[in-house]
Amino acid sequence: MNDLPTTDQPAADHPEPIGPPPVIILVEPQLAANIGATARAMLNCGLRELRLVSPRDGWPNDQASAMASGADEVLEAAKLFPDVEAAVADLQRVYATTARHRDMIKHEVTPARAAQEIHQAAVRGARSGVLFGRERIGLTNDEVVLADAVMHVPLNPRFSSLNLAQAVLLVAYEWFQARDPTAERVLVQAGHEAASRGELFNLFNHLEGALEEGGFFKVAAKKPHTVRTLRNILLRADLAERDVRMLHGVITSLLGKPRQSI
Repeated sequence: MNDLPTTDQPAADHPEPIGPPPVIILVEPQLAANIGATARAMLNCGLRELRLVSPRDGWPNDQASAMASGADEVLEAAKLFPDVEAAVADLQRVYATTARHRDMIKHEVTPARAAQEIHQAAVRGARSGVLFGRERIGLTNDEVVLADAVMHVPLNPRFSSLNLAQAVLLVAYEWFQARDPTAERVLVQAGHEAASRGELFNLFNHLEGALEEGGFFKVAAKKPHTVRTLRNILLRADLAERDVRMLHGVITSLLGKPRQSI
């Protein structure tokens, strides 16, 4: 593989970002070589945190290192997760990349717009992640619903075929270019921090369990779609930690069970 030439620029042209950089999450990647190429794309743009959800050929894998072309620090620090929920549990914002329109109401952004949002969230101390699906079939609807927004790359509508590393590079490059050296970290009052994905998952489970107990899901075949719709509604609300605690209390009160004060 031939390497393209790069242009060296002064370090001042590439200021360090304010706040945490985004995490790249590969969901069930099929080829170790694609993981290596992804690591190379990430490090070119200053991203180092890679998470892998159940890679098909296991992990670690020597074929990934061969394709990383020196980006071994990304591969060596990569973390393994059993599913998407575990991989995003500590994040406050999540983007799901997809080339298909889904049967759900979701905020849709380009990589450039997502990059701006990620930087804005980072100055408040919020951590973001970007989900990339399987090489052949992408992400499932149940995985997409866990994200705040879907990210779509506007390409030639007659031919829009990207391999995994190319897609990662597009997203990482937009983030790299969007850094603002004049941005200042925003102090957030305790309790007003954005809820983590794990805290939201607990709320989802609490609400869905209460609805099950109350007989809300009358038609079993419709339950999966209804659950995805409810989760999308809550995600669009952009809940803070204190909001989540209050909603837990509301659900518990409606069930008529004793609860601790919020």
